Parts: sequence; C-alpha cells; structure tokens
Amino acid sequence: MTAMTHAMLKGSNVPLDAMAVRAVLRWTPGAGVPDVDASALLIGPDGRVRSDEDFVFYNQPRHPSGLVRRLPKRSSPEGLTDTIEADLSSLDPSVDQVVIAASCDEEAFERVTDLRISLYDAASADGEPLAVFDVRAETGEETAVICGELYRRGDGWKFRAVGQGYPTGLVGLATAFGISVDEAEAASEPGPAAVPGAPDPQASFPPAPDSQATVQHQQPAPDSQATVQHQQPAYGYPQPSAAPQPAYGYPQQPAAAPAPAYGYPQPAGDRPAYGYPQPAAAAAPAADPNFMLPPQGPQFLR
Repeated sequence: MTAMTHAMLKGSNVPLDAMAVRAVLRWTPGAGVPDVDASALLIGPDGRVRSDEDFVFYNQPRHPSGLVRRLPKRSSPEGLTDTIEADLSSLDPSVDQVVIAASCDEEAFERVTDLRISLYDAASADGEPLAVFDVRAETGEETAVICGELYRRGDGWKFRAVGQGYPTGLVGLATAFGISVDEAEAASEPGPAAVPGAPDPQASFPPAPDSQATVQHQQPAPDSQATVQHQQPAYGYPQPSAAPQPAYGYPQQPAAAPAPAYGYPQPAGDRPAYGYPQPAAAAAPAADPNFMLPPQGPQFLR
C-alpha cells in the first residue's frame, strides 16, 4: 500500500511512521538564481544546540554520531537538490528536535524559485514523499530559512512545516541556536586602502580655536563727534602705555599725563571724564594800563 503524501501549510504538522528520514530541498536553477545549501541543527530541551558539533552543514557534513549527515547535491529533471538524512530512532534522548534549514548568502530568497522540502522514508529508495512543503519567502530579504523541524512527541516523532526566515544568513541562524561563530576571518579582512595625500582619519588633529579663549582686542576707531581726539581704553584689559593706567575708584599716583578716573571730578587741564561736566577754568583779569609798582626797599627813601 502506497503511503499518502501530505501537502503541508505553514505551521501544520504530521506524525511520522518512518524513524529514518531523508529531507530533500529542491529548487529550480536559472540566471540570477543563487545556490541553496541545506543544513541541520540538533537542538536540546532548552532550544539550543548542545555544542558546535550539533551543526551539520557544508563545512561539517556529518554529525560525530553519524546519525545526521548532509548528502552531495544532485541535479534532477525537477531541479537541483540538497539532502539531509537523519536516523531519528537512534538519536540521543537529549536531542529534542532536528531543524532543517536552507541558506543562500549570495542573494535573498526572493530570487529562489520553486523552493520545496520533501520528506521521504530513508528505507524506501523510490517511494513517494511522506510530506511536502512549498517554502515561500515572507519578506523577500531572507538569506536563511528554517524549512521544517523534526521533533519528538511522546515515543514518536513529528514533522512541522515552519518557513521562518532570517535576513542574516546561515551565520545569523546558527547564532540564534547557540552556535559559536568564529569571526576571525571577518576581522582579518583588509580595510579600505589609504589614498596618498589624504588625511589619516585616526590622526590627532590640533583642537579648533576656542570661541571662549582670550583674543587680541584692537583699539576702537576714534569718535568723529568728539571734540578732543584721544586714545580710547580697551576696558578691562591692560593698556600698553608708558604712563600707568588708573585703577578705577582708588587714589592714583601722580603722573606726567594721568589718564582720567572715570566718574570723578578731574583737575583742570586733564582729559575729560566722559559723561560728566568739567569745571571751567577761571578767566584771567585784564591788565591795568595805569598800574605802577611802588618803590621797593629802604634804599629808595629820601
């Protein structure tokens, strides 16, 4: 009696009578269609691999137990195939499920046409598949997809159609299940070549001028409306002058030409105290034309 093939929808499951199965990934090749690689992860009760040896893929095509392995790719009239075989009945009890995945790191799965996973009884070379599931990209940006999973249910096993995608490729999928990915190769990739004459982005540049730093102040231009043109003080900064500058509000030492103490009365002849009226100089009396000096001294007495 021929077993009935189950055409599965995403999320559906089917019990398995066969304890040794062959999961075949098939797709249609063509121009612009990337190559697809099958892989398997042996997952423990905590949802993670027990060690890195539980990852079966193109660089590690056989599990140390020999119970899960990846077969060489084949070409058939229906397309290209990549296959994972698993002997479920002999797996260690600590393995709760075997995840079957597909990856194509070169391009996203939107370019892969007619991707399907078919599950066969490994003991039957030419039998009909036990279940088939057409895997479709959810967003089109996936570079790795969990096609299905074989998992324990009581004393038997079941197969579930999954179709969950990862945009981070096989590395991202493996990391999600606890695989330690060696990134040494990625770290050793050379960086961009230096352009002759271009500044080194790692070089230390001198700091830009601080906008709060002390700057050199210039003397303001003379006031065109002032009666007396004079040198204006740069308030708050020492002035280059032979004569000492006033310490505003304190008595000053006499100088040949003292600068004004702003806001205080100034002696006549000094420079103006800006903003305050200055005392006017007293007018000299006119000379008397009849003025004569009297004789001076006793020698002039007769």
